[in-house]
Amino acid sequence: MATITAMTTPTDDHREDRYLMQLMWLASPALPIGGFSYSECLESAVDSGRVSNELQVRDWLKDQLHLSLARSDLAVVAQASTAWRSGDHARIAKLSGWVLQTRESSELRAQTEQMGRSLLEWLRNHTTANDADIALLATLQPTYPLAFALAASATGARARDCLTTYAFGWAENMTQAAIKSVPLGQSAGQRILSCLSAEIPVAVDYAMALTDEHRQAFSPMLAILSSQHESQYSRLFRS
Repeated sequence: MATITAMTTPTDDHREDRYLMQLMWLASPALPIGGFSYSECLESAVDSGRVSNELQVRDWLKDQLHLSLARSDLAVVAQASTAWRSGDHARIAKLSGWVLQTRESSELRAQTEQMGRSLLEWLRNHTTANDADIALLATLQPTYPLAFALAASATGARARDCLTTYAFGWAENMTQAAIKSVPLGQSAGQRILSCLSAEIPVAVDYAMALTDEHRQAFSPMLAILSSQHESQYSRLFRS
């Protein structure tokens, strides 16, 4: 009977496969960090009549991707990935403080803190991130962009791939939130996700080019809707 001998020496292709699978893991809705429980104000937009059909959801999320996510969280992930890899802990602390200071409602701050803490627990068990970096993250009141940057940068993948993974994970969660809250069918959700996927590379390009002086989180309508969501009568989501 023929036997198959396992290869024990990793090749370059094997390393690339490992990076890819780790990024897929981070983008998966099955990652136990609770992203599925947030709509980031989309539920308020639906409740107020601003978003009520597939085209309006598509346009809303495209705007949020380019005007909010790319200018803030994606830019932080890009800069934090570089800082984690170089061991620049002072830079990490500064970026962490910026994320906390720019959350404009208690719900949005609670979201980034909860997802950050959950990803920290995942990091302690499922990654090659070193103990010193994990310990630093734990002291900084973990936020999701900083925790994700550590998890993704520890894979050894390119920074651009790390940002693309973050953005796709966000897009998938938001699409599912739209399906539940509008509501929409699964085919409509797939069309929305296809549209967002086509927009993500442009958003990643923009985020990677931003400096500290141009990074910003000014999204007044999202802040207003988030505040309204805190007292909304009927809710499916935590934000």
